[in-house]
Amino acid sequence: MNYLLSRFFNLHRQYVLLGTEDPEKPVPVVPRRRRRQALVLILIPVILLGSIIANIVFAVKLGKQPTRRPLDNYQHINTFPIASPRVATSGQNAIVTTLYNDGYVSAVATLGHSLQKANSTARLIVLYFPSAVSPQSLCLASSSGWHPVPVTRIAPPQDGKGINIHFADQFTKLSLWSLDKIGIESLVYLDADTLVLRNFDELFQLPFAFAAAPDVWGDQRGMTLEFNAGVLFLKPNSDVYNHLLEVLPHTRFPMEFAEQAFLNQYFAGRTLTLPPVYNGNLAMKTRYPVAWEGLKDEMRVYHYTMVKPFLTKSYKGLSMDEVILRAQASEEDYHGAYREEVVMWEKMWEEMWVNNQEMRERCSRV
Repeated sequence: MNYLLSRFFNLHRQYVLLGTEDPEKPVPVVPRRRRRQALVLILIPVILLGSIIANIVFAVKLGKQPTRRPLDNYQHINTFPIASPRVATSGQNAIVTTLYNDGYVSAVATLGHSLQKANSTARLIVLYFPSAVSPQSLCLASSSGWHPVPVTRIAPPQDGKGINIHFADQFTKLSLWSLDKIGIESLVYLDADTLVLRNFDELFQLPFAFAAAPDVWGDQRGMTLEFNAGVLFLKPNSDVYNHLLEVLPHTRFPMEFAEQAFLNQYFAGRTLTLPPVYNGNLAMKTRYPVAWEGLKDEMRVYHYTMVKPFLTKSYKGLSMDEVILRAQASEEDYHGAYREEVVMWEKMWEEMWVNNQEMRERCSRV
């Protein structure tokens, strides 16, 4: 490059500044061909450098391919009707959550207390693993109104290859479709990391077989076509349950999203979309802050996707009396972005703790 620049400037040394030339000496003229050659010598490295930069940028963008989504490989595997003619009576409705280990008992108990305050008319059912949940934890969960129903763990397909360890038990959620065997016609499923703010019994009047709210990400993806599996409405059906288990090993979906990806594939195009107020994913607060504020007065359920006041950051379970310290500390997570919602969960937990004192003492002796 230095050589080329020196060639360029040496050509111009043959010129004489105006007003300084000797009238008796002719002014040397640089041939046009030499000027053209100098220009080419300058442009070639510039073009090469620009091409290299453009290729680097293209390669970087190519390497950042979009995350695989559940609907990327759509498969026509679900032939059941989208709408159901069955309309359940109040005794046939249920709100269901899960308790896979003792670490989530404080969340389940707090969720149950929030449901009691919301005055839902539905039965409260908690699905649990008998081999992984202690009698004390089951007693504490029951003290908040949950009726325990044992279930067998449904293992992830492909031996769980590629799945996040925290989601390894989540395929047991498919057991929801088998609850028609205990007389449930319509149910709303809630993840244990949710908190009920208002009654949502209106969902039980839906004629559809399956409904869920859109998923929300805190990054550029924002609200997506896929639904979030933390809050579901469905009509239990043992035929659907058996078919889910039959096609699970053969369905193509990104394993990192576990049962949520599978259900998105299975119910693709057959899902009634619920408004976000039925699944107030905390990611929405930071991704769409204006919309979040506008919907707060209608919010039925908060979903603590971004911060979990009842677990350590490594997902380690805590005893009931340790939870309050973690909840207080989690107010500062993400620079306090979710402080208001965490404080709301913390107050609900404190109410549950005080109101169930007698029951807690009884559970400690189980």
